[in-house]
Amino acid sequence: MDIPWIRGRVASQAHVGLPEGTVEEEYARNGFFGRYAHLYRQHAPVGWSRIEGPLKPRAYDLRRLEGERHDDWLSARRGVLGNADLKLSLATLSSPMPYLFRNADADELLFVHAGAGRLETDFGPLAYEPGDYLLLPRGTAYRLSPTSPSRLLVIEAYSEVNFPEKGMLGQHALFDPAVLQVPTPEASSLTPGASGEWELRVLHAGEVTKIFYPFNPHDVVGWKGTLAALKLNVRDIRPVLSDRFHLPPSAHTTFIMHGAVVCSFLPRPLENGDPAALKVPFYHSNIDFDEVLFYHSGDFFSRAGIAPGMLTFHPQGIHHGPQSAAFERSRTASRTDEVAVMIDTKRPLQVLSAALPAELPEYWKSWKEQP
Repeated sequence: MDIPWIRGRVASQAHVGLPEGTVEEEYARNGFFGRYAHLYRQHAPVGWSRIEGPLKPRAYDLRRLEGERHDDWLSARRGVLGNADLKLSLATLSSPMPYLFRNADADELLFVHAGAGRLETDFGPLAYEPGDYLLLPRGTAYRLSPTSPSRLLVIEAYSEVNFPEKGMLGQHALFDPAVLQVPTPEASSLTPGASGEWELRVLHAGEVTKIFYPFNPHDVVGWKGTLAALKLNVRDIRPVLSDRFHLPPSAHTTFIMHGAVVCSFLPRPLENGDPAALKVPFYHSNIDFDEVLFYHSGDFFSRAGIAPGMLTFHPQGIHHGPQSAAFERSRTASRTDEVAVMIDTKRPLQVLSAALPAELPEYWKSWKEQP
């Protein structure tokens, strides 16, 4: 066990009872799991007056891309951020895919932001609706058949996507595994093309190959095992919480992969059991992770001026934390009313060209004049 050093005026319990006239910064390694220091500052570390250079908090109003609806799934996917471990895209699909698609480069995790329809896979179909996570293991052939224009956040993970170990919380914490839905084989609705053949497109090494069959390749009549396409809706996730202590974002981890985690921020009571407990996220240094938040629905507690369909990106090397408006709201608030997807990555993310028209260039100024 590491024994902490204590110097100067500090809180005896992290995030509770801060010394008068201070703000708390968590300076830590390996996210919230490594060695740490809590620094009690006289000024918020995000109270900058200006930033020169590329390293700054960024925000993207991805609703600006909503007009770009496509009938073709691959054309619809607009890359927003990426690194060697994953690629994050946004897509709006208006009509059923006329082909099957297999990603041979990555597992795919789709989050349904809007719309509804049917996901057809090798394992069978799944109906989808807003708030669904759809997990497609690498190599699964699938097609989307929307019944209404469907807007999806697409995470391509170049490693296997899995669930985190729940440890002392027990196997039924966050969500009972019994709520996961997997498909039952059923006849596919895909019809042959003009040539009388069924088309499968395969993405491998970044290139697409078209394969044609004289029969529908979705011809599975039964399956068994421990690997399948599956669905999890956010309403079935029950977030952990403390009445007297603000838990770190890692407590809300839903999926893990090499070099990244996906967390779900959901409505929950705030820390109402101790009047000295912080109700807003504490300031922290991005040392080992880039942090991305996609806002799905509700009122986003720690950010002002953020609406559903927007995305924020806080890169490694610069602080972030709540804005001043969040402090004011927290004084009377008793619970959060937000649904957001967070992606934390160990490798730095690069902004991809499709995101540039959606950037809000003044976002970094939103922390000025902190209390």
